Amino acid sequence: MTESALPRIAKWPFLVGDLTLLAAAGFAVKQTAVPFDFRLIALCVAAVAIGAILGVVPFLAEYRAAVKLAESQNLVSTVAQIQNLESVGQQIATTGAKLHSVIDEANKAVTASDEIGRRMTDEARNFAEFMQKANDAEKAHLRLEADKLRRAESDWLQIVVRLLDYGFLLHQNLRRTGQPALIDEVTRFQNASRDVARRVGLIPFIATTGETFDSKKHQLMEGAPAAADGALIADTVAAGYTYQGQLIRPAVVVLTQSTSTVSPAEAVTTPADQQALL
Repeated sequence: MTESALPRIAKWPFLVGDLTLLAAAGFAVKQTAVPFDFRLIALCVAAVAIGAILGVVPFLAEYRAAVKLAESQNLVSTVAQIQNLESVGQQIATTGAKLHSVIDEANKAVTASDEIGRRMTDEARNFAEFMQKANDAEKAHLRLEADKLRRAESDWLQIVVRLLDYGFLLHQNLRRTGQPALIDEVTRFQNASRDVARRVGLIPFIATTGETFDSKKHQLMEGAPAAADGALIADTVAAGYTYQGQLIRPAVVVLTQSTSTVSPAEAVTTPADQQALL
């Protein structure tokens, strides 16, 4: 309630009574001769005091009513605040319950994520073990295939080298017959065979007559004495071979100072490494 809504006290009766008492006191003083009687003075004072009280009473009553109204309004505001506090408390309680529910759901999610992580770890480990086994099996298979290829490569290299050795031996023997036409035919056949071998990386080579003996690319026939420093090559008994840049067999040669009576045809089959080829 506002101040304008307060019940108004009629002030005019109090004011009329106050004026009446003051007028009566003044009239009594005016009509009485001096010196004044003590009773008259007391009566006048009482009339003035009562009139003053009557003039003040309505204002005091309004003040008290305003004070009570302010107190009631404060009480209403306090009650409203208490109710708001209760509402806030209920909201906090509701929020706390929801928070507990959210925490429970979060704990469940964490537990589920841990389980998923553990499963993923197990799956990754199993997959890594499977890939390792598959890799080992593939490596073993590739190693086996590589061994097969190396054996096959060694086999066909031996076959090609043997064919080229026979061609070289045939050419060397025909050179001693003195038949130019036949020598030319065999020479062309030998050159064609060597060209085919070069296409796969197999390159034959022979030592030049008068060339210095080199133990890295030349070898002597079996049973021949060791070559001295600076020994010169007299002839090539069997061609040497390189395969893809790697030496696979030195050229078999005879030296100028060698007294061996082994013929070139026999020299190809005499060394131990030539027996495997021929």
